[in-house]
Amino acid sequence: MAEFGMILPASYQPTLPLDKLLLPVAAPGAGDRMDLDVLMVGAGPAGLACAIELARLAQREHTDVNIGVLEKAEALGEHCLSGAVVNPRAFRELFPDLRDGDFPFRGPVTKERVAFLTSRRAFTLPTPPTMHNAGNYVASLCEIVRWLGERATALGVNVFAGFPAASLLVDGRRVAGVRTAATGLDREGRPLSNYMAPNDLTAKVTVLAEGTRGSLSQGWLEWQAVPSENPQIYALGVKEIWETKRPLDAIVHTLGWPVPTDAFGGSFMYPLDPNLVALGLVVGLDYRDAALDIHELLQRMKLHPLFRQYLEGSEMVEWGAKTIPEGGYYAVPARRSGDGVLILGDSAGFVDVPSLKGIHYAMQSGMLAARAIHAGLKAGDASAGRLAEYDRSVNTSFIMKDLHRTRNMRLAFKDGFYAGGVKAALMTLTGGRFPGGKIAMESDAETPRRLTPGLRPGSVTPDGKLTFSKVDGVFKSGNATRDTIPIHLVVGQDVPAAVAEFYARMCPAGVYEVAQGALRVNAPNCVDCKATDVLGPRWTPREGGSGPRYKRM
Repeated sequence: MAEFGMILPASYQPTLPLDKLLLPVAAPGAGDRMDLDVLMVGAGPAGLACAIELARLAQREHTDVNIGVLEKAEALGEHCLSGAVVNPRAFRELFPDLRDGDFPFRGPVTKERVAFLTSRRAFTLPTPPTMHNAGNYVASLCEIVRWLGERATALGVNVFAGFPAASLLVDGRRVAGVRTAATGLDREGRPLSNYMAPNDLTAKVTVLAEGTRGSLSQGWLEWQAVPSENPQIYALGVKEIWETKRPLDAIVHTLGWPVPTDAFGGSFMYPLDPNLVALGLVVGLDYRDAALDIHELLQRMKLHPLFRQYLEGSEMVEWGAKTIPEGGYYAVPARRSGDGVLILGDSAGFVDVPSLKGIHYAMQSGMLAARAIHAGLKAGDASAGRLAEYDRSVNTSFIMKDLHRTRNMRLAFKDGFYAGGVKAALMTLTGGRFPGGKIAMESDAETPRRLTPGLRPGSVTPDGKLTFSKVDGVFKSGNATRDTIPIHLVVGQDVPAAVAEFYARMCPAGVYEVAQGALRVNAPNCVDCKATDVLGPRWTPREGGSGPRYKRM
């Protein structure tokens, strides 16, 4: 509904297109077919850690396991984005013969600061216990993924970049593999001269490591009616990398301005090199103001003296955006395994928001999955009962122990910043025992939004030097999507102008705009952040190599 000054995003969101995400294993329309033992969908930290651990287990026992990894980006790492400050725990377990200095990190965290911002000032706060980063490292997720990919390939893993998985192939209740997306279609979906039919890849076990808001993971969970205690909720992060003239000597996190007090979020600024800084703003997608624009908030934030002192006279060299699962312990699916299938990492919601960490959980879930798969292959059994060992091992691992300890901290902010801060402090003091039960949440799409006419006060006119438009950002993402690609976004029917304006502000890449009172979709702008999939039109996989080409995100 879009009345009484409110809109409810769920009222305009189309249903998940299960008819496209789930296909019978012998469905017509495919070109070539490849048979594998194990197939990973997604070459991020979870999928590559799983492939590396599984290949090693097979080598130790002198068994031949044919492992494939599908990645939708043109090259490894080009669709990966994170802050990132990394806990090295999973790296040390996966590579016990290496030292921390051998890992693809930019440098150790030596100093850290937390500040509360007003529009003109920054007040230093004590660092919350959950955010202490002694012993952790600043890193680029793109560089981590490329490094892991090299090690997977050296172990004989087949890595196929530029091949998005568009559908799960199913045989009864069993997942039997995937079908990739076709390439070479025009805007209306008609074959061009360079058309290539989709391929089928079948496997005894299919591992869904798609990252945040994985479409196949969503499809399988809905098809199998797998519950979670709370629905998953998300945040959107918009990030920039700057070549600076002034070095930054500490990692910096901020709370407060410019995020409204009825929204959850904060910023980060990390030193990658003496002259290279990563900064970004992350805001929960359960925000209440339909006019809120996270990209615009980031541009405004850079005018604050805290950031401006490092950025003025410098150059923004890369831009990107990505959603993050924030629901924590209560939003993790009750099971992440089934007949011939496992779900890993961000696709399963393994992110701890209070500590701002997810990469080592993704890698750990990949290692645990590999051990369950290896045992199943040895026994000739990839059934749900056998692969449930993965769920049991995750449930007793530090992944779920960490998520349980902070189970209500993000959820406490549903009623606003100040009330949430008090509750989160009490949770920290009691080791998570306060308030004694689960804080119930609704999905982001079920959160009503108030309509605010016109531009928000204090909106920034981009100057192309310190502040940038969304089109500038998409250019700096390296977006290589051809203009004639079919629209990959499933839009609801009869979207009113107020909702179209909400989409336009919510999307950081300028995919949506309002033209003559109607919604217009600029699909080639999409950087696969998945914010639209959370709150509006559904995202579906598109031609391989489309989207951003991140290098240092």
